[in-house]
Amino acid sequence: VQLVESGGGLVQAGVSLRLSCAVSGRTASSQAWGWFRQAPGKEREFVASINWTGGITYYADSVKGRFTISRDNAKRAVYLQMNSLKPEDTAVYYCAAAATTQGVRSGPDYWGQGTQVTVSS
Repeated sequence: VQLVESGGGLVQAGVSLRLSCAVSGRTASSQAWGWFRQAPGKEREFVASINWTGGITYYADSVKGRFTISRDNAKRAVYLQMNSLKPEDTAVYYCAAAATTQGVRSGPDYWGQGTQVTVSS
């Protein structure tokens, strides 16, 4: 399974940004997808996850109400819509895949290379 993120950039606080992740390879056993982030000097943290149908989603408390995860199985893509961005959202954002949403949160099987998001105040 290969994951390739895109959509990161430098933005001002308060604006929106949408990250995309293209998923390829044999995904039959890794159908739950999600996002993590790692800020400078901090550990990588869970952001959001979504199951195969899109009917089950989980969010970190820090992004709940501002970020929305979605997926398009036909395009084999997962998205992270980020609204009302804050400077503390600055991080490298990673796409991840696992068999279940719980698996994504506890320890993904596959990772993307990351995309930088920088939010200026």
